[in-house]
Amino acid sequence: GPRPARKMEAIAATSLAFVSLQFLVSVAVSAFLVRKRNDVSMVDKLLVLWLVFDAVVHFTLEGPFVYLSVSGTMATSDSFLSVLWREYAKADSRWGVADPTIVTLEIWTVFLNGSMCVMLVYAILFKKPYRHFIQTVLNVCELYGGWMTFGPEWLTGSANLDTSSFLFLWVYLFFFNFLWVIIPLLMLLQSFMASISVTNKKHVE
Repeated sequence: GPRPARKMEAIAATSLAFVSLQFLVSVAVSAFLVRKRNDVSMVDKLLVLWLVFDAVVHFTLEGPFVYLSVSGTMATSDSFLSVLWREYAKADSRWGVADPTIVTLEIWTVFLNGSMCVMLVYAILFKKPYRHFIQTVLNVCELYGGWMTFGPEWLTGSANLDTSSFLFLWVYLFFFNFLWVIIPLLMLLQSFMASISVTNKKHVE
């Protein structure tokens, strides 16, 4: 009926609003971090924005997912974030039932990737020599997590994925996951080019 449909639309709107809020908070934090930093390039300032947003998502969205999944499931929790995860689980049901592979990957993502995001922001802002090592490891981990999330599902026929609506396919499954593919690839390319540049300078010297 129309009432359940309106409720579903409201939950979807709330989910997207929460992610938008996370992004706005990330913009504010990253703007504060790079203020008066003329020695940081525009590209690196944008990377700081992405890394802050990445960390915010890992800690404030995926972190609670791990906690709620270890202590129960999204289906049995009545917390605000469990409502958001149940909405995403309409597109990928594994997120609603504490799938052990998903939870394992998310534990890795929250604690390792989230921490490396913070370390990389520091390394970029203070031009630490280990910057591109952390950048490479972080983005390989991000890509590996994405592949292990969807690779097994594709190989087994995508039984847990619901691609019947534009929202589920293009917003939840494609857009929110594609960001964590294309941006890590671009950051890996940047690190590769930086290593080539350093090697060429040494050869010139």
